[in-house]
Amino acid sequence: NDIRALKSLVCSVLHLAADDVNEIEVCNPIEIGRAFDSKKFHLDLKVRFNNNTIVNLEMQVMNRGNWPERSLSYLCRSYDNLNKGKDYKDVYGAVHIGFIDFTLFSDEPEFCATYMMGNIKSHRIYSSKFALKVVELNNANLATDEDKQYGIDCWAKFFKATTWEELKMCAGGDDIMQSAVEIMYEYNEEEAVRDMCREREEAIAFEEFMKEEKIRLQAELEEVHAKLK
Repeated sequence: NDIRALKSLVCSVLHLAADDVNEIEVCNPIEIGRAFDSKKFHLDLKVRFNNNTIVNLEMQVMNRGNWPERSLSYLCRSYDNLNKGKDYKDVYGAVHIGFIDFTLFSDEPEFCATYMMGNIKSHRIYSSKFALKVVELNNANLATDEDKQYGIDCWAKFFKATTWEELKMCAGGDDIMQSAVEIMYEYNEEEAVRDMCREREEAIAFEEFMKEEKIRLQAELEEVHAKLK
């Protein structure tokens, strides 16, 4: 079930048909306990499909102001996969898929964007083996007809769902989405995972509070300095 759902997700974002992926392998299985226990919580999953492309999937809720640099670092690590003695033409393709819950570029919001290295004059793509995909979950309303055709908006609703009713609605009659819901339900049944989720939510809320408090205190300090001048 996990692999079927993962394959469906990868195919959706990369605009592939299910038949295009005949093999998928998880290179770094996520250990839920360790993932939630991390002070810098993130879900980072690396998979390889058809034995020739490495895909790194990452989700980030909070905007730390470093997503372009972070995603590029992950992508470069994945692309640096050539074994000793092999020709450079044998390097695996690498794609970084980021699911974020904020707008990456405020002046250019986009639900699902693709970034590739290219010539700034002719826009010729330098290599199709190196790409970044960014899915802004908060901008699902900007999904294009093509995004909807591949079901990326459905996955966005799945990730944003906050109740079982919403998750069930996301699944609809799709058996793969239904299996993803069942996986979520199984994890929710584990008390330890529920506790870790609550702790994570509290940590995020506290971090947001401290961030706002810092901005407020900075503004007050600037106001005091202005009065003393």
